[in-house]
Amino acid sequence: MSIILAILIFSVLVLFHEFGHFLFAKLSHITVLEFSLGMGPRLFSFEKGGTKYSLKLLPLGGSCLMEGEDEDNDDPGSFNNAPIAGRIATVAAGPVFNFILAFVVSMIVVGLTGYSLPVVSSVEAGSAAEAAGIREGDRITSFDGYGTSIADELYTYLALEGLDGSPITVEYVRDGQKGTLTYTPDSEEKYMLGFTYYNDESEAKIGSVTLNGAMYKAGLQAGDVICEINGTVINSGKELQDYMNEYTMDGSEMEITYIRGDKVKSVAVAPTVTTYARIGFDYGGSIEKAGFGEMVRYGFCEMKYWVKTTILSLKMLVTGKVSVNEMSGPVGIVSTIDNTYQESKSYGLTAMVATMLNMMILLSANLGVMNLLPIPALDGGRLVFLILEAIRRKPIDREIEGKIHFAGFALLMLLILYVSVHDVMKLF
Repeated sequence: MSIILAILIFSVLVLFHEFGHFLFAKLSHITVLEFSLGMGPRLFSFEKGGTKYSLKLLPLGGSCLMEGEDEDNDDPGSFNNAPIAGRIATVAAGPVFNFILAFVVSMIVVGLTGYSLPVVSSVEAGSAAEAAGIREGDRITSFDGYGTSIADELYTYLALEGLDGSPITVEYVRDGQKGTLTYTPDSEEKYMLGFTYYNDESEAKIGSVTLNGAMYKAGLQAGDVICEINGTVINSGKELQDYMNEYTMDGSEMEITYIRGDKVKSVAVAPTVTTYARIGFDYGGSIEKAGFGEMVRYGFCEMKYWVKTTILSLKMLVTGKVSVNEMSGPVGIVSTIDNTYQESKSYGLTAMVATMLNMMILLSANLGVMNLLPIPALDGGRLVFLILEAIRRKPIDREIEGKIHFAGFALLMLLILYVSVHDVMKLF
């Protein structure tokens, strides 16, 4: 079932992306030779209005093949004979349609599950946050310069960026009035594993793993279920908390057994000395039901959140905070969809559908952002050439441009192959 879901999600994302190109090509009077879903040999095709519509064997990718896209062509319907504005709109439409899809699906998810705001639910007594003036009921609108419209934005920022004890500027709304304050969070150095977990009577599932922390370096991931530590059986999040409260970490390796999917694995994890900084308050937690107006507003916020998360992740990749080995290709994405499906189906149909739709939002936003990167063969790379043409008032040599895009495509295929090999290795 999860494989079918993965194929369905990929197909919808690619179809919507390519439909953006297709629609604006038609509006710009560019001849579309073929509109296809999938790659490889054709399984089925038909022709209408001068365009061949095809379904191909491999359910990965798709294309909107336009006449004369990478070559000089005198045909009136050739891509390069269309006005520059029409060509820019046609190329940009693919990523833009991915953002539109992410927005529409986000509206559906907000309608199904509601939304959670970054509202302070409690403030730690005696903390720097309390001394600075943060109060219960404050809605955090910006945390250290990072906008927070929904609770997930603050959660993800803290999970990815973390705190190092430096001063933080917080913007908030209290009783309709805006305010700003700055404080240095309470911090201490201590041995830590670097993860969060669900502290309840259910299985001891990892909620998040701190980037470059001990658990992260050992290969554990959010969603893994801890079942044993140093020979002590752990049956629930509550038992895990009791164990962690009693155990004194001193840097010695801890033998952790965990479950991922249907596999049981064990790994030695050595706690590392970490600067542990506390924000000093809890937030979110309450879920608000959404009417149509809230669906539109917070659907947009949800879409924006996933776009920002993708950009933040790319920033971390460029700055070296994460490596290429942490990227996921098609194999890794299918594996993630499978794990997510298996975990969510026990919570009922609504939860499972909402979880799968959230996965679609993430992938659609990711596809939109990645395609806008100025890399040859991607839409962003093509836009660079079109913008240069608009500035120079004459095109770059078509043959040179075609070779550059071909080289970019070859490098992307090698990257996907490299990432896919690592994805397969992670499964074992």
